[in-house]
Amino acid sequence: MAIIDADTHIDETEDTWGFMREDEQQFKPTTGYPPNPDPNRRPTRYWMVDGHRQPRFIRDDKRSGTTVEMRELLDVQARVGAMDKMGTDVQVIYPTLFLVQATERPEVEVAIRRSYNRWLAERCSQSQGRLRWVSLPLTMDIDQGIEELRFAKDNGACGVLKKGDREAGKWPNDEYFFPLYAEAERLDMPICFHVGSGIPDFPPAREFSYSRFIRIGIPVVHACHSLLLHKIPPKFPALRWGVIEAGATWLPYILYDLRRRIGRLDDGLQQADVEGDMLKRNRIYVTLQVDEDLPYLLRFIGEDNILMGSDFTHADASMELEFPRLLQERADRGEIPQSAVRKITYDNPRTFYGL
Repeated sequence: MAIIDADTHIDETEDTWGFMREDEQQFKPTTGYPPNPDPNRRPTRYWMVDGHRQPRFIRDDKRSGTTVEMRELLDVQARVGAMDKMGTDVQVIYPTLFLVQATERPEVEVAIRRSYNRWLAERCSQSQGRLRWVSLPLTMDIDQGIEELRFAKDNGACGVLKKGDREAGKWPNDEYFFPLYAEAERLDMPICFHVGSGIPDFPPAREFSYSRFIRIGIPVVHACHSLLLHKIPPKFPALRWGVIEAGATWLPYILYDLRRRIGRLDDGLQQADVEGDMLKRNRIYVTLQVDEDLPYLLRFIGEDNILMGSDFTHADASMELEFPRLLQERADRGEIPQSAVRKITYDNPRTFYGL
């Protein structure tokens, strides 16, 4: 059975900035190391972007099940070989550095995001269609952003990365983004809300665990709630929306919240807006973790709007390298319908990403 991995990653590398223009070289990210590293802790390093530190992870090959050549696309065929061993036909690639906004200046965003898109397009073009990628929009300059979407579509991109909180100082439902959404709709490219944040984070001593959940995890939940509350999907009737790498156990809560608002709050919601399968009607797709309460969640989502991904290269809580096998085992035990397996692992991601 064919498998499409709906959520994988790369680690940016020095080559990522090789497409920056001559007049943009001053914005090129550089790599730094702590001046006095703790010998009892794992080694660390960081990207220096626009005068601020951003994490550049040093990953363990064994824990991640990958090599640096795969993670940084230094050897595209090595990554394709790993896919063959996993039984994966297509991987859809998201960034690492760009999951959190790295700069507050439009000229820096344009330079580094445009270079990233061209680097990833060039690397993925070597995979004979096995590696597809989600593009970085230029959110601080919508006119250039629309042109960049066209480049991405012409060069193998199959989605547009979006943050669920304030990005370019605007919330996802703001009319500011409507031209970007309209162009994505025209190009048949879904808007992909991946865990992360559009608000730069520049504390002097960055400690992710203190605020990681609310800063990184919650924004995509807000995005889904906001799209439905403000009736954004009907404004773009052919546009698909995705909520990526946040699981879906939160979904019953936001659907409950939306239904409770009717007749109690003056926000324009009507009973017809919340009846039936809200996600399918609004073309919203959600990635699930294979160990979530799938029978329960299927009641809210249905079989046709679920995706799954391995989080390939990221050895974190979302990593699920064997999700196709584990999903099939749950179906074999009768926990979910057999029909759901093919839909989740192939049909749904193929439809969502327009592959």
